[in-house]
This record gives sequence, C-alpha cells and structure tokens, in this order.
Amino acid sequence: MGLRWRKIWLGAILLIAPTALGSWDAAADDAVKAPRHFAVNGNFDPGGRFVPRDFGFNLADVSSAEVLDSLPRDVMGLMWVGSCDGADARFRGLVESVIDHPKLFGFYLMDDPDPSGRWRRPCPAEGLRAESDWIHARRAGVVTFIALMNVGTSAAPAFDAALRPDNSHVDLFGIAPYPCRRDWRECDFAMIGRFVEAGRRIGISDAQVVPIYQTFGGGEWRSEGGGYRLPNAEELRRILDLWREWIAHPVFDYAYSWGTQKSDKALATSAPLLEVLKRHNGE
Repeated sequence: MGLRWRKIWLGAILLIAPTALGSWDAAADDAVKAPRHFAVNGNFDPGGRFVPRDFGFNLADVSSAEVLDSLPRDVMGLMWVGSCDGADARFRGLVESVIDHPKLFGFYLMDDPDPSGRWRRPCPAEGLRAESDWIHARRAGVVTFIALMNVGTSAAPAFDAALRPDNSHVDLFGIAPYPCRRDWRECDFAMIGRFVEAGRRIGISDAQVVPIYQTFGGGEWRSEGGGYRLPNAEELRRILDLWREWIAHPVFDYAYSWGTQKSDKALATSAPLLEVLKRHNGE
C-alpha cells in the first residue's frame, strides 16, 4: 500500500562506506547529527505550527520553501517529490527551489516505486537514479529516500531488485512491515525481520534502512488479514523494540501515519500511541 495519499545518530552514518549513500556526507551540516524522527501527513495545524514536535518528532513532511522557512530551530524538512520521470524541468524547478535551504534534510522521491509497472504507473530505476544523481551533484549534504513496495507477501516479502542501491543511487530505503491486521488474533511481529532480510537480499545495507512503524489502522485500507488494525500501546512498544534489535541506529525512523487517511485511525488521534513515541523519540 502507498504511504501517502496525495498525494542521526552520527555513529551510524560514519559506518557507511562513501559509496553506500552516494555523495551524501552528513558531517557537511551539523543539524543532521541529531537523531531524526519523521511522521508523514498533516503535520501542521491551521496556524502553521509543526505539531509533531510536541512528541519528539524533528523531521517534517514538507512541500515548499515556505514550509521549510516556518520550521522550528531544531526541526528539518524532508521534501516530497513524488516523481520517477528523471531530472525533467518540473523536477529541476522543485529541487532548485529548496536545494540551498538550511532546513533541508533531504528529498522523499517516491512511495512504492514499481519499476515493472505491474501494480501502478511504471517507476523506472533509471528515473530515480537520474533524480538522485542530480540532487547529489548540487548538494552533497542532503539525502534521497524512497519507501519500498513489497512485491511479495507478508509471509514472504520481496522488493524489486531493480531498486537496489547500486542501480537506483538512492541513499535511504523505507521498509514498512505492518504487522497488525484486523483478522489476525495477534500481530505478526516476526514480519519485521522478514522484511529486513528481504531488503538485504537486494543489497540494502542495514545502515540504509529507514524503519517504518505502523501507527494507523481501520478505514478503507485492505490487505491480507482483512485490513490493518491500529496497534495498541503495548503492541507499538513491541514493534519499536524489535526494530531496535534489527536496526539499532537508523539515520531516521518513520511513523506512518501522523494524520488520518481513508477514514482510518492514526497517530495524531491516539493519545496512548503518542505517549509511546514521545518516549521513544526522547531516548
């Protein structure tokens, strides 16, 4: 399923070989040294305040230079792109509008890219490569990121090998096992390890993994297991603990979703889950 509907810890970075993250050097900007926590969709109240900051989130879902301008001192922005068409005029204009902004952390190139075109509009790896290379050539201190689509099943996940880092030149890859389903008696927590292993099989190093935590459920989403169920607080703690065992120090982590979509429930409307993540983000 798509993560959007519109549609650092420094030690971890220092373990990454220079080729693993393209030309990205996190030391180029002191602001990226802090651990980063991201939650997509509806981050701002009507007055433009970045509400997730109250719960320890310090990476904002942004779409313009004006939104970057509004961010608090300790918050940076991940700029949504949503294109696989390469460095065309639209892409270049969007990137140039923010590339030198001091609050820019990186670019969220695409959700669920599908090089095969089997499930959605084709998203060729060469398009992502051209975009990532164009960004890296203009500012080495920002990252490129995609959230991967599972082209297998929950029991046997798989990611398209065309998107492997040496082919796509993308820096970081979101991996999104959503283990809590409506028709399952309990969450399938072992799914987390299976998804990490699927990433390893196409050459994604652990240092390049962005853990995506399930903080949504219900509504019109459909999946194996009859659809998704919002985890309770204890289940979310278990998800976080297991992710920490697999990926101890990600460059950033990602709660999906902050805001509600498709009549579902999400993080912003769940006080128990907000408290769990506030503690997690403060550790």
